[in-house]
Amino acid sequence: MSKVFTLAEVSQHNTNKDCWLIIDGKVYDVTKFLDDHPGGDEVLVTATGKDATDDFEDVGHSTTAKAMLDEYYVGDIDSSTITTKTSYVPPKQVQQNQDAPSGFIIKLLQFLVPLIILGLAVGSRFYTKSSDEK
Repeated sequence: MSKVFTLAEVSQHNTNKDCWLIIDGKVYDVTKFLDDHPGGDEVLVTATGKDATDDFEDVGHSTTAKAMLDEYYVGDIDSSTITTKTSYVPPKQVQQNQDAPSGFIIKLLQFLVPLIILGLAVGSRFYTKSSDEK
């Protein structure tokens, strides 16, 4: 029977002198492999303290690389200690009042009202000037 570790226990092994990873529910002590890892040791060290399955799969490791994992296997992870992934839920959209004026109308009014005021001011000036000449 294999040993079962909690996430807290595995997370303590997070340096380049002592590095454990969780991949597909299994725990691997990859410390001896750090110097030989083609992507460098930092990639492995940053994958500690969490479920690194997605990181491992996203890279597209070869079947040979996957087979090498057996050499570093130390036990299984207690899956109840790993937080489950939650799916993205977009924020609720604020419902717009259908009776309220649309943004287009407001922008149009913000443009037209000053023009109308300017037109009235200029028009009244010409009107008063022409009235004075009579």
